[in-house]
Amino acid sequence: MSLIFEKKRVKGRFLASDNSLVEPEIEIRTNPISLKQSRIAFSRMQQKEPGIDRLPDPPPDALNRGTCPFCRPQIFNRTPRLIPAIADEGYLQNGESILFPNMFPYGSFSAVSVFDDNHFVEIGNADVKTYTDCFVNCSEYLKRVRTFDTDAVYMAITQNFLPSSGGSLLHPHLQIQADRIASNNHRYLIKKSEEFHETTGSYMFSAYLEHERQDKTRYIGNTGPWEWMASFAPEGFYEIWGILPDIVSFQQFTREDWLHLSEGVLNAQKFYRSLNRNSYNLGMLSYEAKESVLELRVVLVVRSNYAAWTRNDHTGFEIALGDMTTFSAPEDTAELARPFWNGEI
Repeated sequence: MSLIFEKKRVKGRFLASDNSLVEPEIEIRTNPISLKQSRIAFSRMQQKEPGIDRLPDPPPDALNRGTCPFCRPQIFNRTPRLIPAIADEGYLQNGESILFPNMFPYGSFSAVSVFDDNHFVEIGNADVKTYTDCFVNCSEYLKRVRTFDTDAVYMAITQNFLPSSGGSLLHPHLQIQADRIASNNHRYLIKKSEEFHETTGSYMFSAYLEHERQDKTRYIGNTGPWEWMASFAPEGFYEIWGILPDIVSFQQFTREDWLHLSEGVLNAQKFYRSLNRNSYNLGMLSYEAKESVLELRVVLVVRSNYAAWTRNDHTGFEIALGDMTTFSAPEDTAELARPFWNGEI
């Protein structure tokens, strides 16, 4: 078994207003990991999209701390508490980060980790230590969950930044998930990584990374052991992957690993900010079983701006056909992003 980086080109055909024949090219790529297709509409690359000529103003409630349940002192009396088997105090704290259960859970162990007491932080302006403390807090929670329920091996850390990414509260936070029931992506990635390892004796994401290092066109850079690249067949706009080679469990992380992850995440945020985008999603899955051969990968995608009259980036095309359609080539994404990893910006 090998990973196949497949590209196909097709052409549209129409007559322009001057009766000349126009044949715009579309590239259809297949993601080597998920096998999902995405389409690069090159003809839209130079189109000026409304609402991204500058970074939008802060949201209307950016200063409204009084009604926010994640701001202090409300956080201590308006948020739920962890069960004593997880934390006697009812919550976990690391630095300024405070972690507590999600009041609206999506699984058996669903939690929220607030970064600090800053109610609104513009994309790319957070502190590396703040992110590191929050990630470490998430890691401690997942470690305790694993001790409490040894079968809750399907874990995830996610972030929805601003409402246009699906976030329900403005105050910056991470979501943490652990369950006995695998998500769709857990099921597929576990099966795919096991088949790849059994056939080749290698880790799947390491093989993907090695291909991208050699190709160079989508490779962006590294932050410590984390390696960063633009996704070959993106499933979101300006999609960036971070891969931590040979690490298959959150419990293998050191604080330095979380620190270097935070550096890369903030590099990506600064890159998105340079595009005048203010919203994004982050996702990272883990299979915490002893037999796991699924390495750690974080995925980031930019979203439509949280601002009045901007167009959402998820359309009927994605819903009906299941193919993500983007307007920028991953190679261009990597070229634009590299300065943020090289210390040039």
